Amino acid sequence: MRTIKKKHKAISAPIDDLVTYRALPTQSVDYIDPFLFLNHHGPQVYKQNNRGLPFGPHPHRGFETLTFILDGDIMHQDTGGGKDVIEAGGVQWMTAGRGLIHAEVSSDKFKKEGGPMEILQLWFNLPAKYKMTEPKYIGLQKEGIPTVTEDDGKVKVNVVSGSWRDTEGPIPSLSDIHMASVELQQGGSFSTVVPAERNVFFYVVRGAVKVNGETAEKLTLVEFANDGDEISVEAQEDSYILFGHAKPFNEPVVAHGPFVMNSEEEIREAFRDYQMGKMGSWEG
Repeated sequence: MRTIKKKHKAISAPIDDLVTYRALPTQSVDYIDPFLFLNHHGPQVYKQNNRGLPFGPHPHRGFETLTFILDGDIMHQDTGGGKDVIEAGGVQWMTAGRGLIHAEVSSDKFKKEGGPMEILQLWFNLPAKYKMTEPKYIGLQKEGIPTVTEDDGKVKVNVVSGSWRDTEGPIPSLSDIHMASVELQQGGSFSTVVPAERNVFFYVVRGAVKVNGETAEKLTLVEFANDGDEISVEAQEDSYILFGHAKPFNEPVVAHGPFVMNSEEEIREAFRDYQMGKMGSWEG
């Protein structure tokens, strides 16, 4: 069974009127290679005639984003041609690659009607060989994500990428990143094996679970050592977690705002390319 290295509490980092907790990076953890960044927006309730999410057009290069919509919706648009509205239970996976501009805002319907909102966005690094790959966007509604049930239905694993048991996730990962969201009823449990050389990503969104013998409550990122291969989880109350794993890239990480590269010079180049319009021009 893997040893828990440390448990990191997400910090409050509101953005305008958007309730936000940042789990990565914080003062206690920089990143868990190749998992770079996690913002947990909400939970909160928006009133009618609200402004919605504040993420207007902005550029990215050198990494990928995976967004989980638990409540509410996101209207996505990017300069690579991606455009849709994903609702509760769905996900969005964007490979920024060599660069694009995108916006993530609420739909007109949500802004008019309001309602509950909870969204998580996770950033994965891209290895140097894929930093300048062609951008790509995939949006999936809840129905497009396969679910594996465990423990007589007390555990539901929503498989996004990689595999779980014999079920393949619908989104192919360039870097063999396995990601799922897991819904657990109180008392529900599961065990899984992750090879020791792979880094585990484990974040408790809601509830509280016992993982490898230690309690982890909501808003907690659990960091594991690479000294075993078994992960065992039991829900102490109804819970929701993000769970994934990947081989670390062991490459330099230089992050500046919306760009993640391997050197300062590549960051400067990214800013130049953006200013020169090489990541596309925005037509909102």
